Amino acid sequence: MVTTPPFVLVSGPEAVLADRAVDQVIADVKVTRPELEVITLLAEAYEEGELSVQASPSLFGEDKVIVVRDLHQAPEVLQVDLLSYLADPEESVTLVVTHASGNRGKKVLDTLKKAGARVIEAPAIKSDRDKADFVTHEFRRARRKATPEAVQALVEAVGKDVRELASACQQLVDDTTGTIDDAVVERYHGGRVEATGFKVADAAVAGRTGEALRLLRHAVNVGVDPVPIVAVLAQQLRQLAKVGGAGRGRSVDLARDLGMAPWQVDKARRSLQGWSGDALGRSIRSVAAADVEVKGGGRDPVYAVEKAVLTITRERNGER
Repeated sequence: MVTTPPFVLVSGPEAVLADRAVDQVIADVKVTRPELEVITLLAEAYEEGELSVQASPSLFGEDKVIVVRDLHQAPEVLQVDLLSYLADPEESVTLVVTHASGNRGKKVLDTLKKAGARVIEAPAIKSDRDKADFVTHEFRRARRKATPEAVQALVEAVGKDVRELASACQQLVDDTTGTIDDAVVERYHGGRVEATGFKVADAAVAGRTGEALRLLRHAVNVGVDPVPIVAVLAQQLRQLAKVGGAGRGRSVDLARDLGMAPWQVDKARRSLQGWSGDALGRSIRSVAAADVEVKGGGRDPVYAVEKAVLTITRERNGER
């Protein structure tokens, strides 16, 4: 049986992980105290004295979990009230405090830790490597197998938002059986904007001019904005440059040093065949110019992207 201490600190900026940590604490407390009252106090909307009122024993004697959200945004009155409560806590209350980052609320944080608070980390999930690890863990939690290619495809298709990524994993778990592979991910998410951008970029970086232009024009015809396509082109080329300049070594080691996922290093190494450093530099400059045009600096954003794609394929194929 899990024993929950009277104070819990959820520390870190990743909202999905923080929310899960809070939900798990509440679930753990309910195991032994099912008649539990859960109260949430938001830092930005906090009124002086509210914590002491909510922490006071109720008429019916129910135990409480009080969740104080966003200490990193807490006004002075909330910090003062928290320090006062920590000096004289209620036995029937479990206090859970979330803090994303920064120095605001530092005295409260230090006091919580000195009081023996359980600290649950909710680290940021930003890089593709972090997102790939997150997806792998999601499927492992659900006791489902997923191929590395499936993880890659899902990150590419849905990886912009971690909460959406978690939902996509849950959907695949709920709606499919057996091993989750890239074909399954393609069926559910292959038509998304991000996935479309990666398909265009993959074809361009490989020098497949006709395919890259066809995919691009199809994307535009179905309403895909050129901006995310240019962003993916830039990302792919930057990864080629980073891996190309990193020298030899194991994919896992390079991925850690470069802030990439191992499969991205392997993919970049395969894609580097046929590329020179100068060709990569010219391609990166052409995509930077396209980025300016699609964000309002040019008259024809679609033409700007087509021009960048043609430059990339020509440079890849040694056509000047």
